[in-house]
Amino acid sequence: MDAALQALPGSIDAGAKPRATSDADVHAGHRGEVDAEARFRALVEQISAITYTWTWREDEYFVLYTSPQIESILGYTPQEWIADPPAWYEWVHPDDRAVVIAENKRCETSAEAYSLRYRMIRKDGRVIWVEDSWVVVEDEHEGQRVFQGVVFDITQRKLAEEEVAFLAHHDKLTGLPNRAFFEEMLEMSISRARRHDLGVGVLFLDLDNFKLVNDSLGHHAGDQLLWQLGARLRGCTRETDLVARQGGDEFLLLLSDIERGTGAPADSDMAMIVAESVAERVREALREPFDLNGTEFFASGSIGISLFPQDAMDAETLLKNADTAMYQSKKYEPGGYVIFSTVDDDPLGRLSLTTRLRRAVELEDWVLHYQPLVDLSDGRMVGVEALVRWQEPNGLVPPGEFIPLAEELGLIEAIGDWVIDEMARQQMLWAEEGIDLEMSFNLSPRQLWSAHLAEKVIGKLRLAGVDPTKIVVEITESTAMADPDRTQKILSELHAWGLTLAIDDFGTGYSSLARLRHMPVDILKIDRAFVREVDKDRGLAGMVRAMIQLAQSLDMTPLAEGIETPGELAFLRSNGCRLAQGFLFSRPVSPDEIPALALRDGRLFPAEASRR
Repeated sequence: MDAALQALPGSIDAGAKPRATSDADVHAGHRGEVDAEARFRALVEQISAITYTWTWREDEYFVLYTSPQIESILGYTPQEWIADPPAWYEWVHPDDRAVVIAENKRCETSAEAYSLRYRMIRKDGRVIWVEDSWVVVEDEHEGQRVFQGVVFDITQRKLAEEEVAFLAHHDKLTGLPNRAFFEEMLEMSISRARRHDLGVGVLFLDLDNFKLVNDSLGHHAGDQLLWQLGARLRGCTRETDLVARQGGDEFLLLLSDIERGTGAPADSDMAMIVAESVAERVREALREPFDLNGTEFFASGSIGISLFPQDAMDAETLLKNADTAMYQSKKYEPGGYVIFSTVDDDPLGRLSLTTRLRRAVELEDWVLHYQPLVDLSDGRMVGVEALVRWQEPNGLVPPGEFIPLAEELGLIEAIGDWVIDEMARQQMLWAEEGIDLEMSFNLSPRQLWSAHLAEKVIGKLRLAGVDPTKIVVEITESTAMADPDRTQKILSELHAWGLTLAIDDFGTGYSSLARLRHMPVDILKIDRAFVREVDKDRGLAGMVRAMIQLAQSLDMTPLAEGIETPGELAFLRSNGCRLAQGFLFSRPVSPDEIPALALRDGRLFPAEASRR
C-alpha cells in the first residue's frame, strides 16, 4: 500500500498485536490488504469532497495524497498540488489568506484538530466557499505527524445562509432594508442623537392610488413601479440615511445625525429643514414618469414627517406619528407632505370615520350640490358642476374630507355610481321645469379605469332619458397622465358616445403636451391656484395667459376655477377665457336653488364686475 493511503484513517491497524504467520497467512493478508485499499480508495474518491493527507519536515510541506475531486472542485489536478504544496495558499482568496495561514500554523504546532470556512479562487477565476477540516495522526513507522483532511464545497450552502440572513433584514422585491432593520437603525440613531444633541427625522411615504397600477397594468407592472421607486428614493437621501420598504406601497426614510440649530432660522430647527428638503426632493423625483413595460406612468406619494426630539422621544412613537402625518397628507393634500407637529389626528377618530363611511355607502347618505358655470361673454349660467356631500347628523361633510379615504378603502366606485344616477335624475327634473343646463361630474381614478366605463355611464343616462351631449365628464390632469395610453383609449370611448370631456385642475400635474394634443378633450379647467390674485401677480398672469392660449390652440375651451374677485374676473375676460366658476358668481348650492339662478333675467356678474 502506498504511503498516502497508509496515512488515511482505517488503512492500517497500528495497534494490532503481532503473531506468528505462515506463507498462506502472508498471501491471504496481502490480498486482504489490497482489497481493503481498493475499497477505501473507492470510498474516498466517490464522495463530493477533496480528501487529502500531508506532512511537513523541516518547514517544508509534502502532499502525500489528494483525491481526484480536487479537479472538479478547484479546477487543479492532484499532480499540480502534489508538485507544489504551498500553491494551496495562493488559491485561497486574498482577503482570507492571512487567517487561513495563521490558523494552519497554530494547529500544526499544537496538534489540534483544524476546521475553517473560507473562500478560494478556482482555476477558472470563480470564487467558491469551502469548509476545510483536518486531524493530526502520529505515523509510528515514519515518526512524524501526518495531517488527514477533507474539503467540502459549501458555496451553495453559504449563499443560502447569506440569502436567509439578507431576507431577515431586507425586502426581497426592492432589496431595500425592511421594517425590522429600519427599527433597529432608528433605535441606534436616537441613542446617538441623545448623546450628541442631534436630530432624527422619519419620513413615511405611501403611494397614491397604487392599486390602480395592479388593476390596470398587472402585478408585474406594480412590482416594477415599487422597484424603480426604491431606486429613486435612495437618490433623494444622503449615504448616511436609510431607505426601507415598510410593505405594500409604503416606504420609510430615516434621516440620522442631523445637526440641530446650526444654520437654521431662529424660529426653526435644522432637522425640520432637512426633512422638508428631502420631502421636496422625493416629490421632484416623482415628477418623472415611470416606465412600466413600455407604458409611461406618473405616480405621486403622500408623505408624513416626524422628528426627534420635537415629536417623540422613542422609535415606536416616532414611527406612529409619521404614519399619522402621512394619513393627514393623503386626506388633505395627496402628493404633498405633512409634519406631525402641525397636525392633530386621532387614530380612534379615523377608525370611527372609516366605519361611518362604510355605513354611509350602504345607506347612500349623500346629497349633490351644484356650482354654476358662467359664460364670461355675457354672464349667463350655461351649466353646473355636481359636487357630492356626505350628509351626517351633524351637518354636511365636504368631499375633501372623505373622498381620499373612500379611494383608499375601495368605496369610491359605489359613491360614483350614485352620483351619476342622482345627477341624471336631477337633470330630468330640471328639464321638466324648462331648465336646459349642461351638467358636469368628476370621475375618480378608480372609476376611470374600471371595466366597461363608457357602457356603464351611457346605460345610466339612457335609463334616465338624459341626452349624453348635455353631460361633461371631468378627470384631473394627474389622473389623465398616470397612464396616458389607457386614458386616451377610455376618453375616446366616452367621447364617441357624445359626452363632453374636461381636464380638471390643469397646471397642477405633469401633462405631456404631445399626449394632451391627441386626447379628445373639449374643456381645459385652469386650477384655482393659478387664478387667485392673477390680476396682481405678474408671474401668475403670464402662466394663465399661456394656459388660455394653449387651450385655444388645441381647440379646447378654457374654463377658470375659483374666481373670487372682480379683478380676477376682469383679467380672465380680457384675456379670452370663455368659461368660469367661483364664489364670485355662486357657491355650490342645493338643487332647489338652481332654478332661481337659471331663470332670472340678467347675468350672474356682480354689477361692479359688469362695468369693467
